[in-house]
Amino acid sequence: MTEEHTIAENLRRVKDRIADAALAAGRRPEDITLVAVSKTKPAEAVAEALAAGQTVFGENRVQEAAAKFPSLRAAHALSLHIIGGLQTNKARDAVRIADVIETLDRPKLADALEVAMAREGRAPKLLVEVNTGAEPQKSGVPRAEADGFIDDCQKRFGNLLAGVMCVPPRAEDPRPHFTWLAGCARRHGLATVSMGMSADFEIAIACGATWVRVGSAIFGAR
Repeated sequence: MTEEHTIAENLRRVKDRIADAALAAGRRPEDITLVAVSKTKPAEAVAEALAAGQTVFGENRVQEAAAKFPSLRAAHALSLHIIGGLQTNKARDAVRIADVIETLDRPKLADALEVAMAREGRAPKLLVEVNTGAEPQKSGVPRAEADGFIDDCQKRFGNLLAGVMCVPPRAEDPRPHFTWLAGCARRHGLATVSMGMSADFEIAIACGATWVRVGSAIFGAR
């Protein structure tokens, strides 16, 4: 188990790096939100991060998040993001537990989320995930379809559609992907650009990220 001071120290280092990257890009550090990715990590590790002042967390799997976060939420003010590909049959569970769903990527999922929001009486913020690298194994709307899909989602969800998200191919320079996504957000008047992980979040900030999703640099290797 990672010791508490180690998670706290890792958080401090990551936040310092975020601040340095923001300042280097002529931006304000407070305009960058750190999403601590706690997937596969136990609730105790999340509690350690909470004790160190971190309040925004990301989980890939709805089932894991549903098992881990209700008790943590009862004791702490926190925000939970679903950042993994979402099946339509998990839409209601996601709406029930999440504050943000970052992986809206197809009309059927939009349909399922709309129904789930009505039934649950909850309205999490939504991000459209774009598969900027056209990788068949990854979720995300293709680039060529992104503008039309975003337009449709803005008409359907209004201000609940907060922004866009991507995960660039590992073997490629992420800069063109990050630059494209930031431009996409600007075209649609969306304020949130979720991009950048442990290996490249400083590059993402230089390219316009407003949210960065960092896991292993905080919690250690999975």
